[in-house]
Amino acid sequence: MRIALLTYSTRPRGGVVHTLALAEALAALGHDVTVWTLGRGGGFFRPVDPRVRLAVVPFPDEAGETVGARILRSIAVLREAFTPSAYDVVHAQDCISANAVDRCVRTVHHIDQFTTPELVACHERAITRPHAHICVSAAVATELRTGWGLSATVIPNGVDHARFAAAPPLVRESPYLLSVGGIEPRKGSLDLLRAYARMRTSLPALQLVIAGGETLFDYRSYRAEWDSLAATLEVRPEVLGPVDDAELPSLMAGAAAFAFPSTKEGFGLAAMEALAAGVPVVVRDLPVLREVFGEAVRYGQGPDTFAQSLIEAVKEPDPVRRDAGRLLSASHTWESAARRHVEFYASL
Repeated sequence: MRIALLTYSTRPRGGVVHTLALAEALAALGHDVTVWTLGRGGGFFRPVDPRVRLAVVPFPDEAGETVGARILRSIAVLREAFTPSAYDVVHAQDCISANAVDRCVRTVHHIDQFTTPELVACHERAITRPHAHICVSAAVATELRTGWGLSATVIPNGVDHARFAAAPPLVRESPYLLSVGGIEPRKGSLDLLRAYARMRTSLPALQLVIAGGETLFDYRSYRAEWDSLAATLEVRPEVLGPVDDAELPSLMAGAAAFAFPSTKEGFGLAAMEALAAGVPVVVRDLPVLREVFGEAVRYGQGPDTFAQSLIEAVKEPDPVRRDAGRLLSASHTWESAARRHVEFYASL
Protein backbone atom coordinates (compact mmCIF):
# COMPACT_ATOMS: atom_id res chain seq x y z
CA MET A 1 0.00 0.00 0.00
CA ARG A 2 1.32 3.47 -0.92
CA ILE A 3 0.69 5.74 2.05
CA ALA A 4 1.33 9.46 2.45
CA LEU A 5 1.40 10.80 6.00
CA LEU A 6 1.33 14.57 6.23
CA THR A 7 2.36 16.81 9.11
CA TYR A 8 3.09 20.51 9.41
CA SER A 9 6.57 20.66 10.93
CA THR A 10 9.91 18.91 11.39
CA ARG A 11 10.14 19.98 15.03
CA PRO A 12 9.38 17.83 18.09
CA ARG A 13 5.68 18.42 18.68
CA GLY A 14 3.33 15.59 19.69
CA GLY A 15 1.69 15.25 16.29
CA VAL A 16 5.06 15.14 14.54
CA VAL A 17 6.35 12.48 16.97
CA HIS A 18 3.20 10.47 16.24
CA THR A 19 3.59 10.84 12.47
CA LEU A 20 7.19 9.63 12.37
CA ALA A 21 6.62 6.67 14.71
CA LEU A 22 3.52 5.58 12.78
CA ALA A 23 5.36 5.93 9.46
CA GLU A 24 8.22 3.74 10.69
CA ALA A 25 5.83 1.10 12.02
CA LEU A 26 3.88 1.04 8.74
CA ALA A 27 7.12 0.74 6.76
CA ALA A 28 8.21 -2.13 9.02
CA LEU A 29 5.01 -3.93 7.99
CA GLY A 30 6.11 -3.65 4.36
CA HIS A 31 4.15 -0.62 3.17
CA ASP A 32 5.53 2.16 0.96
CA VAL A 33 5.33 5.20 3.25
CA THR A 34 6.22 8.83 2.55
CA VAL A 35 6.09 11.57 5.17
CA TRP A 36 5.34 15.00 3.75
CA THR A 37 6.03 18.07 5.84
CA LEU A 38 7.03 21.70 5.80
CA GLY A 39 10.71 22.15 6.57
CA ARG A 40 10.49 24.58 9.47
CA GLY A 41 14.09 24.91 10.59
CA GLY A 42 15.50 22.19 8.34
CA GLY A 43 15.17 18.41 8.59
CA PHE A 44 13.38 16.35 11.21
CA PHE A 45 14.41 16.60 14.86
CA ARG A 46 15.61 12.98 14.88
CA PRO A 47 16.88 10.37 12.43
CA VAL A 48 14.12 8.54 10.57
CA ASP A 49 14.11 4.88 9.52
CA PRO A 50 15.51 4.84 5.94
CA ARG A 51 12.56 2.68 4.86
CA VAL A 52 10.41 5.81 5.19
CA ARG A 53 10.62 8.29 2.33
CA LEU A 54 10.81 11.94 3.38
CA ALA A 55 9.42 14.86 1.40
CA VAL A 56 10.46 17.99 3.27
CA VAL A 57 9.10 21.08 1.52
CA PRO A 58 11.25 24.21 2.09
CA PHE A 59 9.46 26.76 4.24
CA PRO A 60 11.73 29.67 5.19
CA ASP A 61 10.67 32.16 7.86
CA GLU A 62 9.38 35.54 6.73
CA ALA A 63 10.13 38.51 8.96
CA GLY A 64 7.10 40.19 10.48
CA GLU A 65 4.65 37.53 9.30
CA THR A 66 1.51 37.22 11.43
CA VAL A 67 0.23 33.87 12.67
CA GLY A 68 -2.75 34.05 10.31
CA ALA A 69 -0.59 34.83 7.29
CA ARG A 70 1.83 32.03 8.20
CA ILE A 71 -1.06 29.56 8.41
CA LEU A 72 -2.33 30.52 4.96
CA ARG A 73 1.18 30.37 3.46
CA SER A 74 1.78 26.97 5.09
CA ILE A 75 -1.35 25.53 3.50
CA ALA A 76 -0.57 27.01 0.08
CA VAL A 77 3.07 25.84 0.01
CA LEU A 78 2.24 22.29 1.07
CA ARG A 79 -0.71 22.09 -1.34
CA GLU A 80 1.46 23.23 -4.26
CA ALA A 81 4.16 20.63 -3.54
CA PHE A 82 2.03 17.59 -2.69
CA THR A 83 1.06 14.98 -5.30
CA PRO A 84 -1.98 13.06 -4.00
CA SER A 85 -2.37 10.90 -7.11
CA ALA A 86 0.86 9.04 -6.22
CA TYR A 87 -0.73 7.38 -3.17
CA ASP A 88 -3.43 4.89 -2.26
CA VAL A 89 -3.97 6.59 1.12
CA VAL A 90 -3.52 10.26 2.00
CA HIS A 91 -3.51 10.72 5.78
CA ALA A 92 -3.25 14.19 7.35
CA GLN A 93 -2.23 14.54 10.99
CA ASP A 94 -3.15 18.16 11.71
CA CYS A 95 -5.16 21.19 10.69
CA ILE A 96 -2.63 22.63 8.23
CA SER A 97 -1.92 19.43 6.30
CA ALA A 98 -5.63 18.53 6.18
CA ASN A 99 -6.36 21.91 4.60
CA ALA A 100 -3.57 21.36 2.08
CA VAL A 101 -5.04 18.08 0.81
CA ASP A 102 -8.80 18.40 1.51
CA ARG A 103 -10.31 14.92 1.00
CA CYS A 104 -8.17 12.64 3.12
CA VAL A 105 -8.02 10.48 6.21
CA ARG A 106 -7.58 12.80 9.20
CA THR A 107 -6.32 12.04 12.69
CA VAL A 108 -7.93 14.44 15.13
CA HIS A 109 -5.54 14.40 18.08
CA HIS A 110 -7.57 16.93 20.08
CA ILE A 111 -10.18 19.60 19.44
CA ASP A 112 -8.70 23.09 19.55
CA GLN A 113 -10.38 26.44 20.16
CA PHE A 114 -8.88 29.38 18.28
CA THR A 115 -9.58 33.09 18.01
CA THR A 116 -7.40 33.95 14.99
CA PRO A 117 -9.86 33.98 12.03
CA GLU A 118 -7.55 32.03 9.71
CA LEU A 119 -7.06 29.37 12.37
CA VAL A 120 -10.78 29.12 13.11
CA ALA A 121 -11.48 28.51 9.42
CA CYS A 122 -8.52 26.12 9.11
CA HIS A 123 -9.70 24.09 12.10
CA GLU A 124 -13.29 23.82 10.82
CA ARG A 125 -12.29 22.75 7.29
CA ALA A 126 -9.80 20.24 8.70
CA ILE A 127 -12.66 18.51 10.49
CA THR A 128 -15.44 18.71 7.92
CA ARG A 129 -13.58 18.08 4.63
CA PRO A 130 -11.78 14.77 5.34
CA HIS A 131 -13.75 11.69 4.30
CA ALA A 132 -12.68 9.55 7.27
CA HIS A 133 -11.51 10.28 10.81
CA ILE A 134 -9.29 8.66 13.42
CA CYS A 135 -9.04 9.78 17.06
CA VAL A 136 -6.41 8.70 19.58
CA SER A 137 -8.95 8.42 22.40
CA ALA A 138 -12.67 7.79 22.83
CA ALA A 139 -13.10 11.13 24.61
CA VAL A 140 -11.97 13.05 21.52
CA ALA A 141 -14.13 10.84 19.28
CA THR A 142 -17.10 11.79 21.47
CA GLU A 143 -16.28 15.50 21.05
CA LEU A 144 -16.18 15.00 17.30
CA ARG A 145 -19.54 13.21 17.30
CA THR A 146 -21.19 15.74 19.62
CA GLY A 147 -19.86 18.83 17.86
CA TRP A 148 -20.02 17.77 14.21
CA GLY A 149 -22.01 14.53 14.04
CA LEU A 150 -18.95 12.70 12.71
CA SER A 151 -18.04 9.12 13.53
CA ALA A 152 -14.35 8.42 14.17
CA THR A 153 -12.39 5.20 14.64
CA VAL A 154 -10.35 5.19 17.86
CA ILE A 155 -6.73 4.06 17.49
CA PRO A 156 -4.58 5.01 20.51
CA ASN A 157 -1.00 6.20 20.22
CA GLY A 158 1.88 3.81 20.44
CA VAL A 159 4.72 4.37 22.90
CA ASP A 160 8.42 3.66 22.46
CA HIS A 161 8.37 1.88 25.80
CA ALA A 162 11.74 0.13 25.57
CA ARG A 163 13.60 3.36 24.78
CA PHE A 164 12.35 5.12 27.91
CA ALA A 165 12.35 2.06 30.17
CA ALA A 166 16.05 1.39 29.47
CA ALA A 167 17.24 5.00 29.79
CA PRO A 168 19.82 5.68 32.52
CA PRO A 169 18.49 8.42 34.83
CA LEU A 170 20.09 11.81 34.39
CA VAL A 171 21.93 12.85 37.57
CA ARG A 172 21.69 16.54 38.52
CA GLU A 173 22.78 18.49 41.57
CA SER A 174 19.20 18.87 42.82
CA PRO A 175 16.09 16.71 42.43
CA TYR A 176 13.79 18.05 39.76
CA LEU A 177 10.18 18.11 38.70
CA LEU A 178 9.89 17.80 34.91
CA SER A 179 7.32 19.06 32.46
CA VAL A 180 7.58 18.63 28.68
CA GLY A 181 5.83 20.79 26.11
CA GLY A 182 7.07 24.29 26.69
CA ILE A 183 5.22 27.31 28.07
CA GLU A 184 1.83 27.87 26.48
CA PRO A 185 -1.85 28.10 27.46
CA ARG A 186 -2.86 24.56 26.46
CA LYS A 187 -0.05 23.09 28.56
CA GLY A 188 -1.41 24.73 31.74
CA SER A 189 1.92 26.42 32.38
CA LEU A 190 0.60 29.14 34.72
CA ASP A 191 -1.14 26.56 36.91
CA LEU A 192 2.07 24.52 37.05
CA LEU A 193 4.02 27.58 38.15
CA ARG A 194 1.52 28.28 40.94
CA ALA A 195 1.55 24.64 42.01
CA TYR A 196 5.34 24.60 42.12
CA ALA A 197 5.38 27.72 44.29
CA ARG A 198 3.06 25.96 46.75
CA MET A 199 5.45 22.98 46.92
CA ARG A 200 8.47 24.94 48.12
CA THR A 201 7.64 24.63 51.83
CA SER A 202 7.53 20.84 51.64
CA LEU A 203 10.25 20.35 49.01
CA PRO A 204 12.58 23.37 49.07
CA ALA A 205 15.36 21.66 47.08
CA LEU A 206 13.10 20.57 44.21
CA GLN A 207 13.80 22.37 40.91
CA LEU A 208 11.15 22.84 38.22
CA VAL A 209 12.52 21.99 34.76
CA ILE A 210 10.57 22.78 31.58
CA ALA A 211 11.61 21.05 28.35
CA GLY A 212 10.35 21.43 24.80
CA GLY A 213 8.37 24.27 23.34
CA GLU A 214 8.74 24.34 19.54
CA THR A 215 5.48 25.68 18.17
CA LEU A 216 3.97 27.36 15.14
CA PHE A 217 2.09 29.87 17.29
CA ASP A 218 3.14 33.11 18.98
CA TYR A 219 2.90 32.76 22.76
CA ARG A 220 5.12 35.73 23.63
CA SER A 221 2.40 37.47 25.65
CA TYR A 222 1.67 34.28 27.60
CA ARG A 223 5.40 33.78 28.22
CA ALA A 224 5.65 37.37 29.49
CA GLU A 225 2.78 36.67 31.88
CA TRP A 226 4.55 33.48 32.99
CA ASP A 227 7.83 35.34 33.61
CA SER A 228 6.00 38.03 35.58
CA LEU A 229 4.22 35.45 37.72
CA ALA A 230 7.48 33.60 38.39
CA ALA A 231 9.01 36.85 39.63
CA THR A 232 6.00 37.58 41.82
CA LEU A 233 6.09 34.07 43.31
CA GLU A 234 9.88 34.30 43.68
CA VAL A 235 10.53 31.02 41.89
CA ARG A 236 13.14 30.37 39.22
CA PRO A 237 12.24 27.42 36.98
CA GLU A 238 14.84 26.15 34.54
CA VAL A 239 13.58 26.45 30.96
CA LEU A 240 15.60 24.18 28.69
CA GLY A 241 13.71 24.76 25.45
CA PRO A 242 13.88 21.97 22.85
CA VAL A 243 15.93 19.01 24.11
CA ASP A 244 17.92 16.73 21.82
CA ASP A 245 15.83 13.64 21.14
CA ALA A 246 18.65 11.33 22.25
CA GLU A 247 18.82 13.08 25.63
CA LEU A 248 15.10 13.15 26.40
CA PRO A 249 14.71 9.60 27.84
CA SER A 250 17.44 10.13 30.46
CA LEU A 251 16.06 13.55 31.35
CA MET A 252 12.67 11.88 31.81
CA ALA A 253 14.05 8.95 33.81
CA GLY A 254 15.94 11.19 36.22
CA ALA A 255 12.92 13.26 37.28
CA ALA A 256 11.51 12.98 40.79
CA ALA A 257 8.07 13.36 39.20
CA PHE A 258 6.52 14.33 35.90
CA ALA A 259 3.90 17.10 35.76
CA PHE A 260 1.28 17.11 33.02
CA PRO A 261 -1.18 19.96 33.74
CA SER A 262 -2.48 20.32 30.15
CA THR A 263 -5.97 21.76 29.81
CA LYS A 264 -6.58 20.01 26.48
CA GLU A 265 -5.13 16.69 25.32
CA GLY A 266 -6.03 13.80 23.07
CA PHE A 267 -3.86 11.08 24.61
CA GLY A 268 -0.90 12.38 26.63
CA LEU A 269 2.09 10.77 24.93
CA ALA A 270 4.76 12.56 27.00
CA ALA A 271 3.12 11.41 30.23
CA MET A 272 2.97 7.85 28.89
CA GLU A 273 6.70 8.03 28.11
CA ALA A 274 7.34 9.14 31.69
CA LEU A 275 5.45 6.09 32.93
CA ALA A 276 7.66 3.91 30.73
CA ALA A 277 10.66 5.45 32.49
CA GLY A 278 9.19 4.51 35.87
CA VAL A 279 8.62 8.11 36.95
CA PRO A 280 5.60 9.15 39.10
CA VAL A 281 3.17 11.15 36.97
CA VAL A 282 0.56 13.74 37.95
CA VAL A 283 -1.92 14.82 35.27
CA ARG A 284 -4.82 17.24 35.17
CA ASP A 285 -8.11 15.59 36.04
CA LEU A 286 -9.69 15.51 32.57
CA PRO A 287 -12.06 12.81 31.23
CA VAL A 288 -9.66 11.98 28.40
CA LEU A 289 -6.74 11.48 30.80
CA ARG A 290 -8.90 9.38 33.14
CA GLU A 291 -9.71 7.23 30.10
CA VAL A 292 -6.09 6.84 29.02
CA PHE A 293 -4.27 6.56 32.36
CA GLY A 294 -6.76 5.14 34.84
CA GLU A 295 -5.12 4.38 38.19
CA ALA A 296 -1.54 4.52 36.88
CA VAL A 297 -1.15 8.24 37.68
CA ARG A 298 -2.17 10.78 40.30
CA TYR A 299 -4.58 13.59 39.45
CA GLY A 300 -4.86 17.29 40.22
CA GLN A 301 -7.09 20.11 39.05
CA GLY A 302 -6.14 23.60 40.21
CA PRO A 303 -2.78 24.65 41.65
CA ASP A 304 -3.61 23.50 45.20
CA THR A 305 -4.62 19.93 44.37
CA PHE A 306 -1.93 19.66 41.72
CA ALA A 307 0.71 20.72 44.25
CA GLN A 308 -0.55 18.23 46.82
CA SER A 309 -0.53 15.36 44.32
CA LEU A 310 2.99 16.27 43.20
CA ILE A 311 4.24 16.41 46.79
CA GLU A 312 2.80 12.93 47.40
CA ALA A 313 4.33 11.65 44.17
CA VAL A 314 7.81 12.87 45.17
CA LYS A 315 7.67 12.00 48.86
CA GLU A 316 5.71 8.76 48.69
CA PRO A 317 6.58 6.87 45.47
CA ASP A 318 4.04 4.11 44.95
CA PRO A 319 5.60 0.91 43.52
CA VAL A 320 2.16 -0.51 42.67
CA ARG A 321 1.25 2.57 40.66
CA ARG A 322 4.76 2.60 39.09
CA ASP A 323 4.42 -1.01 37.93
CA ALA A 324 0.92 -0.33 36.62
CA GLY A 325 2.27 2.61 34.65
CA ARG A 326 5.02 0.56 33.10
CA LEU A 327 2.56 -2.16 32.09
CA LEU A 328 0.18 0.43 30.66
CA SER A 329 2.86 2.11 28.55
CA ALA A 330 4.17 -1.25 27.33
CA SER A 331 0.66 -2.20 26.17
CA HIS A 332 0.62 0.66 23.63
CA THR A 333 2.88 -0.45 20.79
CA TRP A 334 3.41 1.29 17.49
CA GLU A 335 3.22 -2.06 15.70
CA SER A 336 -0.30 -2.57 17.03
CA ALA A 337 -1.24 0.98 16.10
CA ALA A 338 0.13 0.49 12.58
CA ARG A 339 -1.77 -2.76 12.07
CA ARG A 340 -4.99 -1.10 13.12
CA HIS A 341 -4.30 1.76 10.71
CA VAL A 342 -3.77 -0.70 7.87
CA GLU A 343 -7.10 -2.40 8.69
CA PHE A 344 -8.77 1.01 8.71
CA TYR A 345 -7.24 2.03 5.38
CA ALA A 346 -8.35 -1.25 3.83
CA SER A 347 -11.91 -0.70 5.09
CA LEU A 348 -12.09 2.48 3.00
